[in-house]
Amino acid sequence: MSCSSFFSRSVWILFTIGSLIGSGCSSSKPPVSATALVNEGYAKALTMYSKGDYQGASLGLESLLFTSRATALEDDVLFLLGQSYYHSGQYLLAADMFTRVQRLSASPYARTAQFMAAKSYEQLSPHFELDQQYTRKAIEHFSLYQELYPIVDSTKIASEVETWRELLKINPENLSYKQSYAKAKAEYTRSDSLKYSGKAIATMREKLAKNSFFIARQYVQLGKYRAAGIYYDEVIAHYPDTIYDKPALEGKIDILIKRKKWFDAGLALDQYLQLFPEKLKEMQGIRDKIILNSKN
Repeated sequence: MSCSSFFSRSVWILFTIGSLIGSGCSSSKPPVSATALVNEGYAKALTMYSKGDYQGASLGLESLLFTSRATALEDDVLFLLGQSYYHSGQYLLAADMFTRVQRLSASPYARTAQFMAAKSYEQLSPHFELDQQYTRKAIEHFSLYQELYPIVDSTKIASEVETWRELLKINPENLSYKQSYAKAKAEYTRSDSLKYSGKAIATMREKLAKNSFFIARQYVQLGKYRAAGIYYDEVIAHYPDTIYDKPALEGKIDILIKRKKWFDAGLALDQYLQLFPEKLKEMQGIRDKIILNSKN
């Protein structure tokens, strides 16, 4: 055998042995599965979140958005990321995550995600003089929450909570009692979020009415009475339950008189007095003026 042939064969044998050794070593440490990596990453993010490190939790969860898809932890990742964004003041991102949770079928977080999406938009609702896009979105989401997750009479639920509590005193190990008590308590707690939703909707409707009323007043100051009338009508038509309904009606009567629209002014005054009959004496002079000019 030539030296070159011996050398080539020796190299091949060493390479084969090395490959076998390498494969043996790698087989002793199987590759970590994607699910395991998601579980590990989520656990770390949850720890950071519980310690108030919302920025750190967000960064960790963002890296799991793709790998967690179609896994058991998909909605957990999305919901915790939404909560992390919310608590770090990133409300638009939070709303997006909570909305994505709602799109997942049968997620246990769906109810809370709907409420938190509404709260996220509520946080984005600006000063009344600015564009009210997010105010309207907040109202829409709070209203949808009330529609999707209504609650029965809170007095009845409180009675159920007390009933199951007393039964558990008699038989504390009864699993059915425990489950029914936990369910009743959860329903009772949820009534608080519905009360919050109702108050938030009322507050933001007041803001929308103020926005339209403010714009109408600006047009009046500019002498653009037709445009002012459009915004007064918006307040009257859409926000009659707010404090701006009465001054909007008064403003509408005033600009119709300025425009010498006497017939329309008379109709507006009649509408006003139907709602506020106690103002009849105060508005008598205006009424006489409208009647006199209508005849002429």
